[in-house]
Amino acid sequence: MADQLLQQAQDLLEGQIDFEGQKLTELVSTILLAITGFLAFALGFAQNNIWITLWVGLGGTALTFFIVVPPWPIFNENPENWLRANSGISGAGIEVDGKKIN
Repeated sequence: MADQLLQQAQDLLEGQIDFEGQKLTELVSTILLAITGFLAFALGFAQNNIWITLWVGLGGTALTFFIVVPPWPIFNENPENWLRANSGISGAGIEVDGKKIN
């Protein structure tokens, strides 16, 4: 029972995401940070207040952090099936200079 709980906690905190999830996080973070930058600049310019610009930028960056950094299940929908280290075929019919390697 304790091992199962430990395994679940480890899976939750380990942070594995697949390659498609990495692309998605990059896209989401780029879009959110661009929107945040534009919004922070526009609000700060309209109010003529640098503090608004800084706080909106900080808030948007924090929001982006909390959306992108945790390993949400949506970022691991296409996991890779890796081969085991000992499951390879020795040689696999490779020829070098006309000689087969085993």
